[in-house]
Formats: sequence, C-alpha cells, structure tokens
Amino acid sequence: MTIPGFIFGALFATLYGSLFHLATGGGFARLLGDIALAWLGFWMGHLFAAARGWEWGMVGVLHFAPATLSAAFWLVLGHYLAPPAPPPKSSD
Repeated sequence: MTIPGFIFGALFATLYGSLFHLATGGGFARLLGDIALAWLGFWMGHLFAAARGWEWGMVGVLHFAPATLSAAFWLVLGHYLAPPAPPPKSSD
C-alpha cells in the first residue's frame, strides 16, 4: 500500500461515512461512529480482496469496489444494530 493509495482510501471512507450520516441523521457521536464504521469496513474489504487475490474493481493499488461494498455493508449493519437516539428533552 502506497501513501497516496492510503490517503485516497481514507478520504473515500470518510466521505462514505459522512454521506451515510447525512442521509440517516443523528448527533456528533453518531457521525464519529459512522465514519469509524466506514473506515473499518473499507479497509477490511480492501484487505480481504487483497488476500483473495481479486483483481476486479481496482483503482491503482486499492481494491476499491470490494472496499466500497464492504463499507456500505458495515454502515448499514451498524445503523440497524446501534441503539436508537434518545428523544430530545422538553423544557416545560
């Protein structure tokens, strides 16, 4: 893995987590969780594809397609397994 490849993957993983958070909503802690899940899923997908020797969906040295699919899977899984956000408190 080259440094530019890592930076490219990190940017896209962060983008995936941020866009998912924008679509699903939540607070700052949920944003950090979504970004962390996107990073985890992205790099797990990349490493899995590299270990299997897959050559499809590559962008440079990065196994981009499997990494993207894995990030999407982990984001959706994390969304459904996370506890619901507490309701806002009223100031009555």
